[in-house]
Amino acid sequence: MTATVDGTNIDAKPFALVAVTPYFSQVMPASPPSAIVATETGTTRSTQTAIGIGLAAALFAAWLALHLYGVFVFELAWTTLGAGLIIALVQCWLSVGLFIVSHDAMHGSLAPGRPRLNSAIGAFLLFLYAGFGWRTMRAAHFDHHRHAGTAGDPDFDADNPAHFWRWYGTFLRRYFGWQSALYVSLVVTVYWLAFGVPMAQIVLVYGVPAIASSLQLFYFGTYRPHHHAEGGFADRHNARSDAFSAPLSLATCFHFGYHHEHHRSPQTPWWALPAFRRAQHGDCRNQGN
Repeated sequence: MTATVDGTNIDAKPFALVAVTPYFSQVMPASPPSAIVATETGTTRSTQTAIGIGLAAALFAAWLALHLYGVFVFELAWTTLGAGLIIALVQCWLSVGLFIVSHDAMHGSLAPGRPRLNSAIGAFLLFLYAGFGWRTMRAAHFDHHRHAGTAGDPDFDADNPAHFWRWYGTFLRRYFGWQSALYVSLVVTVYWLAFGVPMAQIVLVYGVPAIASSLQLFYFGTYRPHHHAEGGFADRHNARSDAFSAPLSLATCFHFGYHHEHHRSPQTPWWALPAFRRAQHGDCRNQGN
């Protein structure tokens, strides 16, 4: 069974019907359905919320601790450059995780049935990430789901559907506006002038992870799933998934590479996408027997 929400297909198999109420409430003015359906593994709303908030808190705590250490405790020198690069690498990955949590909040899957909590956490993390505005980003993301891989998709570059760097440039121009530039400039200025942190250190432990995480998100979460290539796409979601193992999928982009599964079931949280993918593949094999 497939439900359509403002042009976005939701494949309503038992596993996929997680947090469907908040997703409907955010994109449709009509009253959402009242039924609450557990996942295939028996996950209820309260359990999903506990897992989602717990993982979000752990990611934020790790990001904040490493950020504070990298900026205020770590001392950059030629002898510590290797450690500084490791800090930047880990902080890049954690920054991607914070964005993915805010993405779940957009779909209401972070805390099912609690739209205010989703909005509060999502808005905070988006602002922390790059000074992004919650309502603007959420509206753009819903447009992405409605018009994935077409000219109406704000994440897509219809003029360069197979050119990575041109598309990435379009992506940056659309999302990194003056608000983000002002936010980043203020953070850098405060660290540099008020706290006396060397500029090279700010660039390494703050600037590099921010830029690298945007590239990571774009490559694994936008370009690879939606770029035009021979063979096209399986359906009108105009998305494909990576065949990565679950650990590699987590390392690359918090399972955002399972992108076709996400578009088929946007209410499934990031940490449940591997299980949803296995369930979908199991259904396909059963249907083929």
